[in-house]
Amino acid sequence: MNKPFRLSMRKRHILEGYSFISLWIVGFLLFLAVPLGRSLYYSFQTLEPSESGLKATYVGMLNYRAAFTTDINFLPLLQKTMVTMLTQVPLILIFAIMSALLLNRHSIGRGMFRGIFFLPVIIASGAILRELLEQGAAQLPIFLNDDLFNKLSFLIPEEILEPLLGYADSLTLVMWDAGVQILIFLAGLQTISPILYEAAKMDGATKWESFWKITFPMIMPMIFVNTLFSIVNSFTKADNQIMNHLMTVVFRDNNYGYGSAIGWLYFFFIFIVLGAVFLMFRKSMATSEGRA
Repeated sequence: MNKPFRLSMRKRHILEGYSFISLWIVGFLLFLAVPLGRSLYYSFQTLEPSESGLKATYVGMLNYRAAFTTDINFLPLLQKTMVTMLTQVPLILIFAIMSALLLNRHSIGRGMFRGIFFLPVIIASGAILRELLEQGAAQLPIFLNDDLFNKLSFLIPEEILEPLLGYADSLTLVMWDAGVQILIFLAGLQTISPILYEAAKMDGATKWESFWKITFPMIMPMIFVNTLFSIVNSFTKADNQIMNHLMTVVFRDNNYGYGSAIGWLYFFFIFIVLGAVFLMFRKSMATSEGRA
């Protein structure tokens, strides 16, 4: 008799993973694959309007060279975007972890507070977020109304005080951008067995030691996912200046070829950053999965 067809545990997990992303793959092939291919094709062309539509003329790498030689905005905006990402993503992760630890405790109104933290993700996004930013809703008025810079400049050097107040002024955006990360951390915290904390407490471990020896290693996969999500969100959200520059080139200047080129350059830059994050988390992820 033929043995029944059975899958190994590893193959079953792989099949389950692909089943979860199958709808995304179908949607990508139907709605995104062709536009992405055309944008890559346009990045090597110049498009000029004609009676029959846009006429494409092959120019090779001219659009890509222009981004580094003639465009005076691309590289400075790219550098500013990178600095913003490096400063805001750690703040978002720290705030999200602290909020998730508080929300994971048994307290009255815990569900309401979870909804409050997630509400900005629904409201303050896309065009609404751009309008709120233009109206100054993301800035804390205490820094302007009380003139903290001049008051504190006598105590703290200006080269330290200026970036410090800049980080403090971005706390509103940090709280707005932390909703999804809080939920992911909260889901990870709820998977940790209370028995581990009880055993650590019996061995004399403090809460601080329990956090670094139990909680932090157990939520390492969630830290990895949230880091990737925060970086991608930082590179694509409404106040990203590279994205605004790209929309200006395409929709105001109607320079579709050059807009496609800087879009792909920006994509490769994001890909390199994400690849560096994968390498940074590779050892810790292998340890958490028992492969190290």
